[in-house]
Amino acid sequence: MPYDLKELAAISGQGGLFRLLKPARHGVLVESLDAKAVRSLAPASNKVSLLSEIGIYTQDSDETAPLTEVFENIYQKYGTSLAVTSKSSEAELRDFLAEVLPNYDRERVYTSDIKKLVTWYGIVSQHIPYEAASTEAEAPAEAQEPA
Repeated sequence: MPYDLKELAAISGQGGLFRLLKPARHGVLVESLDAKAVRSLAPASNKVSLLSEIGIYTQDSDETAPLTEVFENIYQKYGTSLAVTSKSSEAELRDFLAEVLPNYDRERVYTSDIKKLVTWYGIVSQHIPYEAASTEAEAPAEAQEPA
């Protein structure tokens, strides 16, 4: 996957994104993804959502597009600099998401969700290196599966 989101999380009640470092007795030790890289304890009472488990609703009723796939589409179209910000108008944000994920569910995906997506992509693109998907590594794995 292009951006490795396995160790990144959003924590309820706290702005920004965090890298999970290790579990602690009363929560999880995290490090903020910003210039300061402050380490803190996220209490067990806060909801910690891993970015690798978050998806965007699509028009297929039971399907969601994983955030890694959406980030890949954004990177392919815009690179690391986006044409919109979290302060852009609702129409601009919805047009942006329609460009990168044409089949997103317009009724279940709210403008606030798109604002989070834009903000998170900005943070991830600044602090996490992009790794191009390697087709050579995937090909041998697929060859072994049919057995």
